Parts: sequence; C-alpha cells; structure tokens
Amino acid sequence: MVEFPPRRKPSRKGSMADVPKDLLEQIKDLERLFTVDQSKLKEVTDHFVKELDKGLSVEGGSIPMNPTWVMGYPDGHETGTFLALDMGGTNLRVCEIILPEEKGEFEIIQSKYRMPEELKTGDSEELWEYIADCLQQFIEYHHEVEDLADMNDKQHKLPLGFTFSFPATQEYIDHGVLQRWTKGFDIAGVEGKDVAPLFEAALEKRSLPIKLSALINDTTGTLIASHYTDDTMQIGCIFGTGCNAAYMENCGSVPKIAHYDLPRDMPIAINCEYGAFDNEHVVLPRTPFDLIIDEDSPRPGQQAFEKMIAGLYLGELFRLVLVDLHDNKNVKIFEGQDIGKLRKAYSLDASFLSFIEEDPFENLSETGELFAKELGIQANKPELELCRRLAELIGTRAARLSACGVAAICKKKNIQSCHVGADGSVFNKYPHFKARGAQALREILDWPKGKRDPVDIRAAEDGSGVGAALIAALTIKRVKAGNLAGIRHAEGMV
Repeated sequence: MVEFPPRRKPSRKGSMADVPKDLLEQIKDLERLFTVDQSKLKEVTDHFVKELDKGLSVEGGSIPMNPTWVMGYPDGHETGTFLALDMGGTNLRVCEIILPEEKGEFEIIQSKYRMPEELKTGDSEELWEYIADCLQQFIEYHHEVEDLADMNDKQHKLPLGFTFSFPATQEYIDHGVLQRWTKGFDIAGVEGKDVAPLFEAALEKRSLPIKLSALINDTTGTLIASHYTDDTMQIGCIFGTGCNAAYMENCGSVPKIAHYDLPRDMPIAINCEYGAFDNEHVVLPRTPFDLIIDEDSPRPGQQAFEKMIAGLYLGELFRLVLVDLHDNKNVKIFEGQDIGKLRKAYSLDASFLSFIEEDPFENLSETGELFAKELGIQANKPELELCRRLAELIGTRAARLSACGVAAICKKKNIQSCHVGADGSVFNKYPHFKARGAQALREILDWPKGKRDPVDIRAAEDGSGVGAALIAALTIKRVKAGNLAGIRHAEGMV
C-alpha cells in the first residue's frame, strides 16, 4: 500500500506583477505610512519608560499606573477553595477554584450566564441582584443546601475574587470606585461610587455565604495566574479589544503611595492602563487615518496608544484607507461599485483583517469571496493584492508597537530575561501577531542573532478566573500575617 505524505497547505507567495502602476504607487505610499522602523520603535520605547515613571509620581501622567494592592506573587503553596466572578461585556462567569497541596496546580469548575442587554442600561440594583442570583444558582448547584446552611451558621464564608474590568480607582484591594462605564454599559448612579458595598448588599440580601476578598482588573489577574504556573513570568499583558499590562513594582519606586510608609522593597502589582500612552501625541507615528479614528471616537484625545494597536480599531483603520482610496480620483479601485456597506463606520473588525491575512491561495479567492459576501464588492486581483498588503501593514504595525510597552517595562525594571503572559483576542487569534511582536522586541532590545529570545511572550493563564481566586488567596494570607496595607475590611476574611 502506497502511503502519501501529509497534504501541504496551499502556500501563497504573493505577486505584484499584474498590479497596475497607480495601485503599486498607492501600496508604496501605504508602506511608507504604516511601517515603523527600528529607530522609531526605540524612540517610542524610550519615551514610554519616562511616561511609566511619570505615572508612578505624585503628580501623575497620562498613564494611570494604578497600584492594585496585590503585594507579591503566589509561591505555589496557596491552598483552599475560592470563588471567582468575571463580569464581562457579554457574559458573567462564575468559577470555583480549588488550590490543592501540589505546587502550582488548580482545579476549576465554572458556569457562564448571559448578561441581559437591558441590564447594561438599566437600574443599578437590578444589576447587582442579577449577579447575586447567578452566584446563588452556581453555589446551590455545586454545594449541598445543608452545607450552605452550615457555612452560614459557622460564619464560614467562601472567599471571592471579583474581576471588575472597568476603570476603577482603588485605595483598597477590596473596594473600587467606578470611574466610568465601558463595554456598552451605562447604568445611572454607579459612576463615582464604590461598587463593593453595592455588590455586598445584594449578597447579604440573599444570605449568601460569600466574602468579597479582592476586586481586581483582568490584566493583574493575568500576571498573577501566569506566574503561579511559571515563576519566570514577570509581566502580564492583554492584547484584545483594548490593550494593557501589569507588572510587579517595589513600593519605594511608587512616590504616590509614599504616605503609606510601606517597606521600600515590598512588592506591589501595578495595573498600567497604558492604552493612554502618548495622549500628548509626542512620539507615536500617527497617520491621517489614526487622526480620524481619534476625532470620531467618543473620547477624542484619550487612549492614543490603544487606538493604534487594539482590535477594536484595526478593522476601522483598514476601512478608512479603502474608502479614501476609492474617493481619490487618481486611484482606480472598486470602480463603478456601490461601497455603501464599506462606508459604515466600524462595520469591519480585526477578524476581517485576520481572515485576509490567512487566505492561503495565490489568487486570493477567499478574500474575494469575503468582500463579495460582507461588502457586496466584486474586487479584482490587483485590488485584492492591495487589500492583502494593507491588512499586513496594519497588523504588523499593531504588533510592532505593542512590543514597545513590553520593552519599556523591561528597560524600566532592568529585566534581562523573563516570560511575558499575554491574553486577548488579537494575541491569541490574529495571524503572525506573536512573531511580529517578537521581532520588534529583538530590534528594540538589540539581542544577538541566532540565540533564544531572552524575553518570550507566551499565552497566559486564565487571569479573570484563576488569577482572581489566587489574589483572593494572597489577600487572606496577608491578613493572617498581619499585613493589612490596602485592605479595608479584613474582618471575616479568616
């Protein structure tokens, strides 16, 4: 019997031989516009380091650099049963995480509950009631009713880590004042208020044996969960709809918390919120299309870095360029076609570009079908070649600029070698994002060729589930040790 080798995926080398001169010139212009070379990467990174420092100062800066009151990493010997609650834009996720005796191990059971659209713009009390109801359903399903009654009788409550990934100010790990709603939420009477007592009141109303031990951001959870299973992880990142990073700082290097008189060498996790980097527009290589995205956004002048690299904006950049080319009388693209669907703002997302970059065929047939199906545009081969190159340029620029934030933290902390835990839809699903980011890191940090990269960006552990539970465990460990810095309600935690 003849055995055939495995079938190879069709390879696509790409050819510009049949692209008309006017389109070739446009492609070259786009390459000049969107390419970020090594010297620019280094310039961005050096400015990034200064802005990270400024964010830690008493005066502050564009990057918030929020102290999280997570004081150190897990050592792998944390044990117990913990709940984790992850409040996202679409779903509510409830987890029970068991940390066994084995170092760095965990067991998890979880359930997802749909977040009703009407709750996102409804009444505050209804939101917290719904969340408490989901928690009640979860623990009643996974625990005997007698066990729950026994917990209440003995005042033994399940510690909970709450991943509340909305901008919040935290003076304590178990509280957080909502700065503003995002992700489509707009519930009156919550912004500017501490969400912890609102949540706890709903738990108490149902007599649920749950104690809020930590309110966390998903990026901080990513850092802690990743370090738990790999102690060389020193930075946690999110590259998805938005972008962010968290890392461990020394209290002595955070002037804005100096009044707490904490030991200078005590570690504290910093949630950078660095999507706001370069809001002053000093160094980022913004194109005319980036300016349009900023001007037409709900908050112009904010989140400058995020608007150049996050998944929410990559499709819109692509769309703006194509509309501009079509409307340019000197360029012949999509001639005589109705581009009404393409004119609709934010009608394309990062997955559209991802699909184009993954098209394996020489004639870009899958991209052609995508344009026909989604936009009603019959694109010819040269037009498809331009679209393919544009997607590559936008995706590559995002990956290369994203490396600047990681490189800046490494330079600031003098990290020579580490693993970086990354999560988010762009990192996990966008083709070549990781490889392009790694190449940019090599260029910024001048690593010698032919050797293994000393800073390696890897897929992170579950930050909003396992990370939240671990941070709850770390908080309880601190209470037992008498280290109550940044803990408001230590009573009932042990």
